[in-house]
Amino acid sequence: MTNTAAIMERYRRVMFAAAAPYHGEKPLVAERAKDQYIWDIDGVRYLDFFGGILTVSVGHCNDEITARALAQLQKLQHTSTIYVNETMVALAETVAELTPGRLQKCFFTNSGTEANETAVLAARMYTGNSVIIALRHAYSGRSLLGMSLSGQGPWRLGGVVDPYIKHVRNPYAFRAPAGLTTEQLVDLCVNDLEETIATITQGRIAAFIAEPIQGAGGFIVPPADYFRRALPIIKAAGGLFIADEVQTGWGRTGGKWFGIEQFGIEPDIMTFAKGMGNGSPIGCTIATPEVADAVGGLTFSTFGGNPVTMATTLATIEYMQAHDTPTNCAVQGARLAERLAEFAAEFPFLGEARGMGLMQALEFVQPADNAPDAARTVAFVDACKEGGLLLGKGGLYGNVVRIAPHLNVSRADVDTALDIMADALGEVS
Repeated sequence: MTNTAAIMERYRRVMFAAAAPYHGEKPLVAERAKDQYIWDIDGVRYLDFFGGILTVSVGHCNDEITARALAQLQKLQHTSTIYVNETMVALAETVAELTPGRLQKCFFTNSGTEANETAVLAARMYTGNSVIIALRHAYSGRSLLGMSLSGQGPWRLGGVVDPYIKHVRNPYAFRAPAGLTTEQLVDLCVNDLEETIATITQGRIAAFIAEPIQGAGGFIVPPADYFRRALPIIKAAGGLFIADEVQTGWGRTGGKWFGIEQFGIEPDIMTFAKGMGNGSPIGCTIATPEVADAVGGLTFSTFGGNPVTMATTLATIEYMQAHDTPTNCAVQGARLAERLAEFAAEFPFLGEARGMGLMQALEFVQPADNAPDAARTVAFVDACKEGGLLLGKGGLYGNVVRIAPHLNVSRADVDTALDIMADALGEVS
């Protein structure tokens, strides 16, 4: 029995089956990682182009960031938010400096789920309204509220639904009704938003929450003017705009620090997690001063503001600034997108290549009718693993491959990954 098989036998006895690892009968049991690579327990090396779901943003065990984390660990490990630590203040100042518009005050937690919960709480307390508008195909976390916000059936477990959350059509161009132009799709989505507010609310809402690019939905990129068209409708109904930047934040979309900046919008609240801390458990909600100050009463986060997490996150952001990773995302993302578009033109089972920066996707379909092809998607991701490349999956039907290398990825690593993908596409043809 291999080391992997032995560990998986133990794993299945003691872990929830719902937390199913990738790659079926040949899962990866990680043993160590460095920079762009992960080694499994049997010593096989893989080029990581998914980074723990867009979380390891500047390389595994990054020397500069690890040194800062270790130094803090030896100095002050934990106090909770009942005491203040200077590193938390410095991180909040940095986030406020980089985020757009009037965003200024932060609340730290330890996951994107909690960051979104905090955003909804703030919006409801500030506006006095309860209704939250979310998008279909969205993913907002695994708490009861997070699952209610999520617009994908497979992620809504336990039959729990918040009656004040309403979902509207998302601008998913590839899955739009046949014959619609991009402009007509935006019209359709905007009209659906207006009609939803008019018919199933009292005309007043607390907020509209959206990922600038939908992550678990399959890296769905909206048309350029969608948010610009939606925002006045939200404001007219008294609502705030919450930008969920858990996956799109910190330069990943290329050229700008945050995904929503690509669309020229200044949100009232933004949420972050994942790549913000390069693997350290972090959640962050930032709001305008008046929205943040509306959260009255008592609240705290046991691990929010943890000094070690704060030091790691601040080191990660400063590393991104020093190495200008948003520019690298734009440059390497453009190279990646160009080759993926060539793949889509060559292979009829690739319905679309799409993305922005270093959030790129391939949607696998049945060529005859563009129906989702989850089986071929799994076969492709498995073939890439056999070739030494790790990729992600997503989409409502599990038929979208998500490609998201670390933000400081090199040209050589992009070329290597593309060559492995080309071979894998040939295998599954």
